[in-house]
Amino acid sequence: MDTILIALIIISGLILIASILLQPGKSAGLSGSIAGGAESLFGKKKSKGYEAILEKATTVSAVVFMLSAFLLSVIK
Repeated sequence: MDTILIALIIISGLILIASILLQPGKSAGLSGSIAGGAESLFGKKKSKGYEAILEKATTVSAVVFMLSAFLLSVIK
């Protein structure tokens, strides 16, 4: 059971790192932070392309990473 959880942690960690690094930056500078806040406030739709896939991969791998790390700490 330990080896399965450790393997899940390693795989989800690598997927998490790759999906975060492959995501494009939102904007640069102070004007980008203001525009980014307005876009999230007014609900600008994200494209259905790779950005949405990377966002879902980041979310799923983060949840798997946290759950497997928690289960490993409880078991040991």
